[in-house]
Amino acid sequence: MRRLTKEELLKFDGTPLFPERRAYTVNYALSPQESQLYNAVTDYVQEEFNRADNLNSERKATVGFALTILQRRLASSPEAIYQSLRRRRERLERRLAEERLGKRTVDYTANMPELDDDDLTPEEQESIEEKVVDCASASATISELEAEIKTLKHLEEMANSVRVSGVDRKWDELSRLLQDNSAMFSDDGSREKLIIFTEHKDTLNYLSGKIRSLLGDIQAVAAIHGGMPREERRKVEKLFKQDVSVRILIATDAAGEGINLQRAHLMINYD
Repeated sequence: MRRLTKEELLKFDGTPLFPERRAYTVNYALSPQESQLYNAVTDYVQEEFNRADNLNSERKATVGFALTILQRRLASSPEAIYQSLRRRRERLERRLAEERLGKRTVDYTANMPELDDDDLTPEEQESIEEKVVDCASASATISELEAEIKTLKHLEEMANSVRVSGVDRKWDELSRLLQDNSAMFSDDGSREKLIIFTEHKDTLNYLSGKIRSLLGDIQAVAAIHGGMPREERRKVEKLFKQDVSVRILIATDAAGEGINLQRAHLMINYD
């Protein structure tokens, strides 16, 4: 078997089988408020990594995995990091309440598949990531839990402040692309089909609302994520391909696997 990249595949007449793939990176600068949040969450993650060094290898790997996801969500959107911090704080508060009552909480890593198990479906991987990032913590005592929860409350307040302020420089750049970039429109002025990928469901929901408001058309945006039943995802895929009024599809990475989305020649990887 001879494996070739798409760029090397040719038709019988020697011309390229696929159109040239052109990729561009759009840079943006964080606002002062966003930078402050980014630095604060990064400090928290680094401190937790240092504490995790004292754990056994299995738990250390799980906590490290959770913190890595948390930092990715920080870079994804204000909504994603806010919701992640909120869920994590609520889970740790429930764990603290049980510890205070003398109940030993169930180990969240028990019976959990390997985090890098290749046999996991994208939906299972997404579900495990959600569970781990909400629960996995290096805190082992009541006092450590109390201290971490206090830190999370402060970070959650900072994230919510950024979220409600409406200041999101990353979204500003996407908004400009959607409105001003000529590649987004065909020769007759109609909007081209576009796919936007994100790693996180919170960001997917956030972008769905923002883009619908920007375009002034609820029907123009469709979304698929790993939590949707497979049949529902097929319906959304069909809608995007065949309905002329649906111009933009927002999908998580998990939902995009195994689906033929070549109806669109434009794609944005938001994360």
